[in-house]
Amino acid sequence: MPNIKSASKRVQVSQAANLRNRAARSVLKTTIKKFDAAVVAGDKAAATEAYGAAIKTVDRAATKGLIHKNNAAHKKSALTLKLAGIGK
Repeated sequence: MPNIKSASKRVQVSQAANLRNRAARSVLKTTIKKFDAAVVAGDKAAATEAYGAAIKTVDRAATKGLIHKNNAAHKKSALTLKLAGIGK
């Protein structure tokens, strides 16, 4: 329990950021799972559409500092390889 006014404010700000980051991370995971589901189904059109959304979400997460830029590059590379592997 913070005793200082500024410390209690930092706790509130930290909790708000935690909720915001958790929501953004959830969106990131959901878009990647939707892409993976489309790939497993073998639907090239749906996978291409989901790929665009997933790449956009990964880039946004990296820009906001939610994930490291190298982590984002790794995720994007894996998504691209999965998309290229459909129908082979």
